Amino acid sequence: MSAETSTTAETIDTTDDVRRTTLAELRQWLSADHLDEVERCVPKLRAQLQELGPLRERVVMVAYGGGKDSAYTTAFVRTMQLRLFEEAGETFRMRVVTMRHAGMPVAVMHNIDRTYAALRLDQDPDCEQFLIDGDEISPFHVDLPQREHVIARNRLDILVTGHRTLGDGRPTFCNACNLSAAHAFGLGASHDGGVDVIITGDSPYEQRTYLVWIHRLAERMGVAPVGDDRAGFRGVLKATDNIGRAYFGDIYGKGETDLIEERRVHHDTPDQLRFFSIYDDTAYASGDHWDLLTDFLGFRFDELAFSFSESDCGNPALMAHIRGLKCERVFGRSYAEGLDEYVTFGKQLMRRKEFPDQLIEMISARYEGEGAVERMRAAMDAYAMDCFDITEEQLVCMVHSPFTDAGAGLPAYVKAEQPHLHGELTALTDLLTSDAAPAADQAALVAELERFSGLPLAQLRVLANRTGRSLTGMGQSGVVDLILDGDPHKLRIATRHTADGPVVDELISGR
Repeated sequence: MSAETSTTAETIDTTDDVRRTTLAELRQWLSADHLDEVERCVPKLRAQLQELGPLRERVVMVAYGGGKDSAYTTAFVRTMQLRLFEEAGETFRMRVVTMRHAGMPVAVMHNIDRTYAALRLDQDPDCEQFLIDGDEISPFHVDLPQREHVIARNRLDILVTGHRTLGDGRPTFCNACNLSAAHAFGLGASHDGGVDVIITGDSPYEQRTYLVWIHRLAERMGVAPVGDDRAGFRGVLKATDNIGRAYFGDIYGKGETDLIEERRVHHDTPDQLRFFSIYDDTAYASGDHWDLLTDFLGFRFDELAFSFSESDCGNPALMAHIRGLKCERVFGRSYAEGLDEYVTFGKQLMRRKEFPDQLIEMISARYEGEGAVERMRAAMDAYAMDCFDITEEQLVCMVHSPFTDAGAGLPAYVKAEQPHLHGELTALTDLLTSDAAPAADQAALVAELERFSGLPLAQLRVLANRTGRSLTGMGQSGVVDLILDGDPHKLRIATRHTADGPVVDELISGR
């Protein structure tokens, strides 16, 4: 059966027929081992749900980010839902939620849409598909445009954090995004009466480790919940909300209450909410269910959406582009050398995550051959502009990070990138370090600062009052790096910080 056959099937008359037909198709596409895994999970899930009340009144949530693993999880949960209906004559309501950010290409939305069609979620009244954009939760529609306020929020988060970290990939793109993901979990779990169970592919050990990490991080930042506020998933979300408020207070300044409030993490989840892990009962390696993924669910590894260790986000390729820009513009080496450093690093992350060789080879091929470097540079310049309204000039400014430490990096940056402003260095520094409103005759200078940085003067002044990272990446930039302390998505690489300088160690991170 082709993806086209499965995703364009005619609407079936009754819900019972929809379920029987879809389950029969899943039995064709799932391997015997995967079907055995479903059979192991179904009685355990049924028992947990029936402890909470009648099966038909229970709601189960699965988070579908749009990538290969969450596509498989969604299919697995749908199979459990249908298998329960076959066995008991009734089943749970299945809620699928997707958090969207500005770096999610349209191809991801089409992958999600094909998966929903193959599983016939839109033909089953016991299935809900939601899209979460910031604080908005809407029924999923493949053509729903990106929200302008989400784009603006993501853009500001990237630029400000990038200026604190010399554009290092993981904090620049993932710190705020991970907090948004926690918010989406809370919002999805509490919407319209809430859910009873969240199904996850994380092992119980991983869940406990994450819980402990969140509470310890909150304690290190001095914002830990106390007493009953620490309990359960709601306690984790409360701790995450406190972490987020402290983080964004540091990033934007504690006086920017609107910016901080709009980044809060929703934590008003149902009291009875539980987690159900399928980690011990099914294999996530995409090579084990390749035909289900690509032929039945219609998953496509799009050149933009499939980016190193992510299959639902173009940001890792932008991280590689930024590494190339740093090597070219800060270290005086070539763009190609920096790109190669990140590609080598990115493929190591893919191997750690047990990506199939064919996907690693797909990434390698993308960056090899005549014209590949130039093509990827142009593609990522276009991606940054299309998704975030960020120019290459603004990315170059970010990797220089000239504004932190009272503008300590401004002389080198201006000499290299804005030589026409050399005579204005004192005036630029005064603008950054002053609390006074700019004078009328400074308007043109303010406009220049905001143009090449992409940031308003108010945020540049916050940066001037913050400490930046060292070039080696091994000094901490306060709360920005505290969030990523112990994160596995980083590596020490041997590199050069000048064209003919000595080999030095540098800690880089990404996805």
